[in-house]
Amino acid sequence: MATSQSIDNLIRRLSKVWTEPNKKKMRVIDFKVVRFIASKKKIPLLEVEISCLEQNIVPTRYLRNIGTVGIEGQLKLLRSTVVVCGAGGLGGTIIELLARQGAGHLVIIDNDKFAENNLNRQIIATESDLNKSKVKVAAARVKKINSAVVVSAFYKTINSRSIKKLIINASVVLDGLDNLKTRRIAARACDELKIPFVHGAIAGFSGQLMTIFPGDNGLDAICGLSTAEDECGIETHTGNPAATPAVIAAWEVQEAIKIITGIGNPIRNRLIFLDFSDGICDEISLS
Repeated sequence: MATSQSIDNLIRRLSKVWTEPNKKKMRVIDFKVVRFIASKKKIPLLEVEISCLEQNIVPTRYLRNIGTVGIEGQLKLLRSTVVVCGAGGLGGTIIELLARQGAGHLVIIDNDKFAENNLNRQIIATESDLNKSKVKVAAARVKKINSAVVVSAFYKTINSRSIKKLIINASVVLDGLDNLKTRRIAARACDELKIPFVHGAIAGFSGQLMTIFPGDNGLDAICGLSTAEDECGIETHTGNPAATPAVIAAWEVQEAIKIITGIGNPIRNRLIFLDFSDGICDEISLS
């Protein structure tokens, strides 16, 4: 196994100076070089990227992240574990964006396969993926986008028995689910394990989201305590056009980034409701 010092020396030697349009200079390292170092030293790509950033050398793929989250923020992202519950309309876009942002470890949970009626909105689904496991396709997609990201894919049903084992090491859990019953299970497990839970849901031209920290008012505050819940989400009746889950999923990812990096203020103790048909954004306080 290569020593940390020899890896650091190789990184410094093979990095180069990059000049931004604003004339600011920084040291960067290209993906091909990162891959070469990982192969030569027999270490994971993720470990090389982390070593680069620890020396203030930015992997070129993350250059456009740095102005927003900084080098320290990107390091926190690469060291994070993000769980995505559901790999469909919401979850697929969440997974795509987190892979591009550089979340170091993605845990993907879903028990479904792609069907033809998923093709209108589920960004990971293609015609050649029909009848394939969503988590398997999602894992392959992540590796095509960012091979440094570690992926744990679970073709499992989320229930009160399985969920805690799957999310135990999470920095944050994101909601890509399609029914309230399963959302409650995931949210309650997060509360018990002291993990932030980012909730998102869609229906037709509308969507909602909020971030629930342990001890916060959560889903019960907006949905009540009823246990008589349909396991099919309302979007099966209202429809779900492609843009609606894309917008909510993107906002969920921004919440996760804020939680992991400590930058900005999460949407906490309040529910954001978006009505795209009339261009309305409402906020409901839960405190």
